[in-house]
Amino acid sequence: MMKVIAFYLPQFHEIPENDEWWGKGFTEWVNVKKAKPLFDGHEQPKVPLDKNYYNLLDPKVQVWQAKLAKEYGVYGFCYYHYWFGGKMLLEKPMENMLKNPDVDLPFCICWANEPWTRAWVGETKVLIPQYYGEKKEWEEHFNYLLPFFKDSRYITENGKPLVVIYRPEVIECLNDMLDCWQQLAKDNGLPGLIFAYQNIDFDLQQDKDDSRFDYDIEFQPLYAQHDMTKDKHKYLKAIRRKVAGIVERKFGFDLMRYGAGFFNKGVQTDYDVVWKKVLERTPETEKNVPAAFVTWDNTPRKGEKGQAFVGDTPQKFEKYLSQQIKRARDVYHKDLLFMYAWNEWAEGGYLEPDERFGYGNLKAIRQALIENDEFPVYPEVKGK
Repeated sequence: MMKVIAFYLPQFHEIPENDEWWGKGFTEWVNVKKAKPLFDGHEQPKVPLDKNYYNLLDPKVQVWQAKLAKEYGVYGFCYYHYWFGGKMLLEKPMENMLKNPDVDLPFCICWANEPWTRAWVGETKVLIPQYYGEKKEWEEHFNYLLPFFKDSRYITENGKPLVVIYRPEVIECLNDMLDCWQQLAKDNGLPGLIFAYQNIDFDLQQDKDDSRFDYDIEFQPLYAQHDMTKDKHKYLKAIRRKVAGIVERKFGFDLMRYGAGFFNKGVQTDYDVVWKKVLERTPETEKNVPAAFVTWDNTPRKGEKGQAFVGDTPQKFEKYLSQQIKRARDVYHKDLLFMYAWNEWAEGGYLEPDERFGYGNLKAIRQALIENDEFPVYPEVKGK
């Protein structure tokens, strides 16, 4: 059974910090609504079906999302989690989900361990740097996550909860912290944790130590974009990447991501070309986990500095996804497939129905799973 796990963005409700930094009432919908077409055929702004600009603090929304995901074969959500040495942002949707058994969909957590910046509106200023502390801070973070790990909906392997770290390459205390979490898991009645990472920068480090990780998620379309450009200025890029990593570990500022930006290679990129690169990838080790993407268009955030994939349709998405499901099973020998994304509306990576294709991309997932005999069976939620 193939488990399609979609990344889930919680920034669809107001928080005091966003009101202060970007103006009263800021949510991701602000970026989505202000988007403009930048070339002939550029379909912006993206509009949810029936203009469903939802508020994630409304419990009916998360119940609707879970029901929709299950109907079309999305096995679970991977919630982005924002933690800055005890300071949290956008935590309420995940906390509300934990309290509400009617959101009966499997889930896991990805710690989006980046500095909090003005990247949401295409700017570079750091608002909250990212630091990792020592054992006291690691224990505090683990104890916050423990109720999620023990929930019957949490995605596990052999009883071990799956935890994704977005950018391990910038964590100086990485191995010590993960070892601490493993011990804390066992001390709290769990058999351990399964660790995965998803950012290509860790893969590109020549001296990386991924010994604590069980899985390397090939986060798409980032990996395909790298494959398309990896031979261009590779030595200069390697130097820039190394310097940027040192700066972030020491000062909490992501020099590469919020400087030039990895994706900012011009406005238009052919959807089919990117998917071709995805489907040409083969696992470098047994840890590699394949991924897929709906499409990409971050111009709502970055305007002319952004990038838009062109030529996507639900029919193409179904064809490519069906091939990737086969490859996940037969080439990667995995039953996991990470999907970008459930609701990244301001980056074009969303499965939720819109006025452009309706339920087309969700129907594509269901059909791709069915034709490969991989439509999931969902675990029963305890306590319902």
